[in-house]
Amino acid sequence: MRIQFYDDLDGGAKSREEVRLNELGLYVYEDGRRLAIGFNLTPFLERPSILVRVTNANGDEAASLNVIEAMEPNFNVTVHLRDGDNVDPYQVEAFVYYGSSSGERQITDKQVKTFNSLEPGQQ
Repeated sequence: MRIQFYDDLDGGAKSREEVRLNELGLYVYEDGRRLAIGFNLTPFLERPSILVRVTNANGDEAASLNVIEAMEPNFNVTVHLRDGDNVDPYQVEAFVYYGSSSGERQITDKQVKTFNSLEPGQQ
C-alpha cells in the first residue's frame, strides 16, 4: 500500500515553453500611489521570471519590477507609483520569461492591463 502525504506536486507542471500568466490582478490602494499586482501562473517545472512595467498616460515609466525565478505560481507584490502626479490611465505590462546563458530572454507570455489610480480597489 502506497501512502501519499502530498498532492502530486509535478502533476500539472508545464515546460518553460508552456508557462503562461493565467491572471494578472490589480488592486489600487486608497492613497492612489501604491498598486498591488497579483500573479497567477500555470504550474511550472522551471522557475520563470517576470518583468513588470507601469506607464502613465504620457508614456512615462511610473514603476518597474523584476521578479527573478518565482518560487510559487500564485503570489502578489506591491509597487509604488513614482511619477509625481497621477496621470491616468496607467498601463501595466507583465512579461513572463526565462533567461539564458547568452543573456537573451525567452518570453513565453505577456499581458497588458489598464487601471485608474483615482479609483481605489480591485480593477
